[in-house]
Amino acid sequence: MTTASADIIDLLAGLTSGGERGVALAAVRDERPQARENAQRSFEALLEPAAPGTFPLAERYAVAAYVAQLHAFDTATAFYGDLLGDEEPALVAPVAAAAAASATSGPYGLYREPALAGESVEGLRWTPDAEASAALGERLATALAHAHLLVFRPREARAEALQALVEAGWSADDIVSLSQLVAFLTFQLRVAWGLRVLAAAGPAASASVVSAVVSSAAAPASVVVEGV
Repeated sequence: MTTASADIIDLLAGLTSGGERGVALAAVRDERPQARENAQRSFEALLEPAAPGTFPLAERYAVAAYVAQLHAFDTATAFYGDLLGDEEPALVAPVAAAAAASATSGPYGLYREPALAGESVEGLRWTPDAEASAALGERLATALAHAHLLVFRPREARAEALQALVEAGWSADDIVSLSQLVAFLTFQLRVAWGLRVLAAAGPAASASVVSAVVSSAAAPASVVVEGV
């Protein structure tokens, strides 16, 4: 587990490693303490809960490592991979293999609304093969397929897409927590990546762009949950 004092967005963005630009961006984040706190609390509630229940830490870290790799975010992949390795080393390789097999770009998917049908875009609909399912276990393999859906085809995330999770043994509460986790990770990784880009841009980044990115670093209220 991480230490309670570590701000994970700062860590993933490289703002904790020093440098004038990193220090400046961290200071701008400090101007929105509630935003910073909400994002950190979401991480703690979804990835390091005191009582993870029937959605164990190993599965949470496996989903996080998978989503980070789908985003091609090396720092986040290493961070969540380390957490997974500490909790369940045997899952590190099969999770990485699943992410490599399902890598693509998006978003894409089919709209069911007739007025939007013309904007539908085809793309990879990944499901784990028998080898991946054996290595991951059916429950986790199904969770990664659901994460792939939410990352790349959110427009197709409707009730019928949850049936596979139910059949794999996921409870209603754990399905909600899984979906919240993927939503939070997508938010967290994009904010951290944006901050990394701004830090690399240096003074060339305009104040308005900096403000827009930092202002987005507040987890949606629906993501901040307790006891999941």
